[in-house]
Amino acid sequence: MSNTRNEHDLIGNLEIDDRHLFGIQTQRAVENFKISGVKLDFYKEFMKAFAIVKMAAADANHQVGFLKKEIRDAICTACEEIIAGQHYEHFVVDMIQGGAGTSTNMNANEVIANRALEILGHNRGNYQHCHPNNHVNMSQSTNDAYPTALKIALMLAKDPLIQELNSLIGSLNSKAEAFRDILKMGRTQLQDAVPMTLGQTFGSYATTLAEEIQRIENNAALFLEVNMGGTAIGTGINTSSEYGECVIASLAKFSKLEIVKAENLVEATQDTGAFIMFSSAVKRLALKLSKMCNDLRLLSSGPRAGLNEINLPAVQPGSSIMPGKVNPVIPEVVNQIAFKVMGNDLTVNLASEAGQLELNAFEPIIAYSLFESMLMLKNGMRTLRELCIEGITANVEHCLDTVHNSIGLVTALSPVLGYETCSSLAKEALDSGDSIYNLVLRNKLLSKEELDDILAPDKLTKPQLHKV
Repeated sequence: MSNTRNEHDLIGNLEIDDRHLFGIQTQRAVENFKISGVKLDFYKEFMKAFAIVKMAAADANHQVGFLKKEIRDAICTACEEIIAGQHYEHFVVDMIQGGAGTSTNMNANEVIANRALEILGHNRGNYQHCHPNNHVNMSQSTNDAYPTALKIALMLAKDPLIQELNSLIGSLNSKAEAFRDILKMGRTQLQDAVPMTLGQTFGSYATTLAEEIQRIENNAALFLEVNMGGTAIGTGINTSSEYGECVIASLAKFSKLEIVKAENLVEATQDTGAFIMFSSAVKRLALKLSKMCNDLRLLSSGPRAGLNEINLPAVQPGSSIMPGKVNPVIPEVVNQIAFKVMGNDLTVNLASEAGQLELNAFEPIIAYSLFESMLMLKNGMRTLRELCIEGITANVEHCLDTVHNSIGLVTALSPVLGYETCSSLAKEALDSGDSIYNLVLRNKLLSKEELDDILAPDKLTKPQLHKV
């Protein structure tokens, strides 16, 4: 049997396993919130951000004369250890919880307090020397510490997301270059339209995803405005008049972010608008990824009875009953990630709308939804790049045959042969089943050299009007 320590709160007393850095309020939350099975330590950026917030508060409280240097130093050392990747196993509360994040805040307060006690040479639980509430949580409330930590954590989490997005864009651009001279039919409403190159297809994917980098960055910039120093409802109760400016300066120093204090702390304490905007940007990325994956599934469909313009890498057998079948499983999993991200965005919106009076009590589900969406998208984009995009090959001859056989080819010939002639060609092709390409040559409307020149990729897929 391990040693225990007896702790108390307003509900009563509990025996806490002395191996744990967390205390009684965390233990109660563990017992109360067996919800998702996803603990705080799963999203390490969140724990790092809480450590930054607590370190900044301790630093500010010392500057204004309310926290002794030795306690400040011990708290800051404990926070630095967390930032460096230690003690995560003690962050055990479920991500989904009631109480507007109080359980998360107290989990952080208790872990930091008990580690600070060890640094000061005391046993865990001897809170008269460093108390979770009186010292670690000094001049704070969950209502300013939690959203501030969440905003910093999302700023930390967005960088790996954008890095993976940039890598995916790079792979798409490489395919665009590799496929730059491969003619294929473009389609509108799933019907043959006009010729294009396969390189243009992949180049368009790279461009549309590149747009999302700035969208994410712009919306993440809203997180730089925080309500730290507002405590319970934004009035700053239980803080000194100098604390607010000091804690913002310390936050900026320790986070290395250009954090500023919200203009109106009462408004900022109840406002979740930044989370709504950021969630929307994450959803927009997911939607674009899903549309691209829909295209990849169509372009690779068949292979013999479908479009069959590209080949996706075969990563696993596709059927338990049909031998030889290979499914587009990687695009399919990205589609499903997008569905989940869309659902998470709705959750963020519903939780934001449900706020009442001076506080939104539902920030934990906002946090969980955003972290989950970002993690799944990051992993999904890496999987898509490594197991799909990088291995795509083109069926060059088949793509060219579809151009030659398509009725849509007459659009490219219309400036040369005239609208009426091309209408007649289209009708003859439909009636006979022959290709436009063959009919032009058979009717001696153009020589093969003239026709191939018009259909050259560098001319066919760019603005170029031929003289009639």
